[in-house]
Amino acid sequence: MELIKSLIDNLNTLSLLTILTRVILAVIIGGIIGLERGIKSKSAGLRTNILVCLGSTMVMMTNQYIYETFGSVDPTRMGAQVVSGIGFLGAGTILVTRGKQIRGLTTAAGLWVAACLGLAIGIGFYSGAIIGGISVLLTLTLFDSINENFINRPHTIDCYIIFETTNDFYTLLKKAKNDSWSIIEIETNHSVIDAPHYTYEITFQLASKESVDSFIEELNQQTGILFIKEV
Repeated sequence: MELIKSLIDNLNTLSLLTILTRVILAVIIGGIIGLERGIKSKSAGLRTNILVCLGSTMVMMTNQYIYETFGSVDPTRMGAQVVSGIGFLGAGTILVTRGKQIRGLTTAAGLWVAACLGLAIGIGFYSGAIIGGISVLLTLTLFDSINENFINRPHTIDCYIIFETTNDFYTLLKKAKNDSWSIIEIETNHSVIDAPHYTYEITFQLASKESVDSFIEELNQQTGILFIKEV
């Protein structure tokens, strides 16, 4: 017990071992959050979340170093600037789709949480950072399934689709009439680069319990669709 207590005390003071421990922990926790976002093809993925968490950790360690060296500095000042400043990065992930739905709020909140966890790691609050990181991961995975299965509401998705021929596009229109989803808006987006293929941006409305991933996978199986991506 004395050895463990001594080790914990040593990790609370800045040293080469402490810095390495905090940096590695920031990369791991930020990476776990970013990996979950990246798997779902969100705008802020693995590298972004690692950088946010790592940057916040470095800010807090720098603030601790200045405080321990000069003594007259507020040890929370730089951390407070991170919490407020991360909003600008998070705002860049929030979009309003043509279907008038707001997308990216979870990703923006994830960036803010990654910054907060980085601050906790940077000041040496390891237990709080680890428990917080686990809670974030559970929220993003477990509650995502609960949201899909128990909250019954239609949702929209914007897709960028390249068709091989116009007939393939009309085939999709016919399919929409027979399936559990519908087309809200279509925008032609042809360009010289896409020629001789046909490009459209289409807004779909899905059934309440249909997931975006399964819907895109279903479209990918249709003959004549060369490329599809959620936008």
